Amino acid sequence: MSIPDIVKPGLAVLFCGINPGLMSEAKGQHFARPGNRFWPALHLSGFTPRLLKPSEQEELLDYGLGITNLVARPTAKADELTAEELREGGAVLTELARAQRPSVVAVVGITAYRTAFGRKDAKVGPQAERIAESRLWVLPNPSGLNAHYSLRDLAEVFAALRAEVAPASTTRTPPEGS
Repeated sequence: MSIPDIVKPGLAVLFCGINPGLMSEAKGQHFARPGNRFWPALHLSGFTPRLLKPSEQEELLDYGLGITNLVARPTAKADELTAEELREGGAVLTELARAQRPSVVAVVGITAYRTAFGRKDAKVGPQAERIAESRLWVLPNPSGLNAHYSLRDLAEVFAALRAEVAPASTTRTPPEGS
């Protein structure tokens, strides 16, 4: 099973994970492992009005958000990926950004970003360069294996991104028939 990109043209933010974990691959859902802090950080930062479950990933589009991965190949840990796979993923992400034109691309994983784009000194936060025409942010990896960031710390970094795109991401499209 592959995990679909959750995208549409003109998103406020396109989040880009590193690659699917084995549970995410099995479920066909982004950040599906219960210990992953992506969904709680997204909610606590104000991107979503409630905590979404991985099974509700399509609802991201209602908030002007989308999600993809740098590399499609699932692994138990991201460090199983090769530098070549990450660089190829960077090129694919650039083409996706060119086609979909999100305001911001947010790569979730500093080490993967550094490898994929050859930016060995990149820091978490907004970047000077762009991906296609999109502004670029790098966020910490929300995996429970990342002990450098607590959930609170992750939510603060996500909130800084949200503050930059707040006008676009706080408008929810009403469901059809409303």
